[in-house]
Amino acid sequence: MTTDLIIFILVSIPLIYFSKHVLFNIKSHGFYRFWGWECIAWLFANNYKYWFVDVFSPKQILSWIFLFYGTYLVIAGAILLKKMGNATKVREDNSLYTFEKTTELVETGLYKFIRHPLYGSLIFLAWGIYLKNISSIVMLLLVAIATILFYITAKFDEKECISYFGQKYKDYMKRSRMFIPYLF
Repeated sequence: MTTDLIIFILVSIPLIYFSKHVLFNIKSHGFYRFWGWECIAWLFANNYKYWFVDVFSPKQILSWIFLFYGTYLVIAGAILLKKMGNATKVREDNSLYTFEKTTELVETGLYKFIRHPLYGSLIFLAWGIYLKNISSIVMLLLVAIATILFYITAKFDEKECISYFGQKYKDYMKRSRMFIPYLF
């Protein structure tokens, strides 16, 4: 067994464990998120050894920008969700993690500009990891698939949010972008 495969398996075990409640539910955004995470795990397992190689090359600098921006999005997004989302167990949906069971629509801070900072962060993280070593068409396809999976995740999440928040969420969608402020 190669080191890359061992790393992939070691990363996949907790992903499978924490996603077990959605692994067979293709109507849940968590199903697509899990497969996107698996793509990131494979990218990481293949590119970890290039993390600090030629650190001042343009691709490495762009990689670090994506990785830092993705990290900012996930931290800022999670803090705002926890602080403003009023997540409770009252919201009955077994496909959601506890922190996702928000009962208040968060429309301030980062969420004023983008609806999916957590999924956006995963897209930026995937591309940041890919840029560490642009080695093959297979890795390019993998990062493209991860991007598509996180886009699908966001679309399914929006359906769930419309189902829960109704017109308020539809109005919010008109005022915000999915992943990148003012652009997309």
